[in-house]
Amino acid sequence: MNLDLLAFAGSFVLATAVLALAWRLVRGRAATPWWVGLRVAIASAVALVLVAGGSYWLMNSRTFQVAGQLVPSVGTSDRVVALTFDDGPSSAYVDGILADLAQYVAEGTFFVVGAAAQEDPAALRKLVAAGHEIGNHSYRHRRLVGVSVDTVASEVERTDEVIRAAGFRGEIFFRPPYCKKLVAAPYYLATHDRTSVTWDLEPDSMGSLAGDAEAMTDHVLAQVRPGSIILLHPWGDEGDATRAALPLILQALAAKGYAFVTVSELLARQ
Repeated sequence: MNLDLLAFAGSFVLATAVLALAWRLVRGRAATPWWVGLRVAIASAVALVLVAGGSYWLMNSRTFQVAGQLVPSVGTSDRVVALTFDDGPSSAYVDGILADLAQYVAEGTFFVVGAAAQEDPAALRKLVAAGHEIGNHSYRHRRLVGVSVDTVASEVERTDEVIRAAGFRGEIFFRPPYCKKLVAAPYYLATHDRTSVTWDLEPDSMGSLAGDAEAMTDHVLAQVRPGSIILLHPWGDEGDATRAALPLILQALAAKGYAFVTVSELLARQ
């Protein structure tokens, strides 16, 4: 069952009916069938724009979803932040990332892609052995929009299996790829008591900052607040600047008195 398409179609029909009824109440009954058809056509066009715009906002929102718990940051007076890392993992880079985190006694939360972790289980086991938290970033890193609930379940549960096989025993939070979600993904997560975790800082995805380690660090320092969830993409060749920025961000935040905790530890401070 494709809840996303059903929700879109239902919202469109409802909005069209409401607009057409409002027009009739304001302007009276249409004089001819031709005018009735014209009113319905105009109401349908306006409804399509409104529903499409609302769906686009909902699909991309980092702070709201239609069901279940979504966490973009945590309200706390403690000077703590959660460093989160998306995609991967990869043995080619994991040792350097772990060394940077260890230098500042920083605990991270790694939202891994199931297929990548299954292909490189040694990298995932290193993250678990080092005491970091592992989150679920879907199996194939596909946009979970316009898909069935069964597809969402497969993407989530296959990745859970890979994470558990690596030895991680804590709660597994979920982060939707590209932050895309409408109805199907939140419905599945809510009915399985799963928490979605987004972010309030994403320096390496901003066009004006990406590729410049110092600019990313300055941005984090200017925007960070207690309880922030910071998203970084350190894997692959495209993550060179992010890997260069990681020790700079750690050093700068530590100098401001921030400690680095996992998402679960951050949630416990709400």
